[in-house]
Amino acid sequence: MPSPDSTPASFAAPTRGRTGTVYITRQVHFNSAHRLYNPTKSQAWNEEHYGLCTNPHWHGHNYVLEVTLRGTPDAETGYIMDLGQLKQILLRAVVDKCDHRNLNEEVDFLRGVNPSTENLVIAFWHEIAPHITSGQLHCVRLYETPRNFAEYFGPDPK
Repeated sequence: MPSPDSTPASFAAPTRGRTGTVYITRQVHFNSAHRLYNPTKSQAWNEEHYGLCTNPHWHGHNYVLEVTLRGTPDAETGYIMDLGQLKQILLRAVVDKCDHRNLNEEVDFLRGVNPSTENLVIAFWHEIAPHITSGQLHCVRLYETPRNFAEYFGPDPK
């Protein structure tokens, strides 16, 4: 049995010259209330467009947030990013700010944003992106329900 200090030379290149892009995803959960509402429109307009989601007394969701990074695994660690580190980023950037909160009233980075699932994934991307130090942010996916979700792949190239 080799000693802990005798690492085979092949360990530094476990893919044996085969490289390519890998995608990793971390999932986190949070619960929030919100109201879909356009304040420049009448209550009738809001009810027509948002139905029950414009309830002035709010409604809530058990959100599932999935964040995917892309990159090439590091030769020494085998990671694009340690998924535990990605979890901590997601907790600090989104979950700690949104969990058990009213998205319309209590979340600073959502002030003035109508918190549709589509708008939330864009806002979450911009909160998460500055903290990604390994790999590249590829996709932010937010499930509002098990059957309704939105995905955002970043700003359109200019």
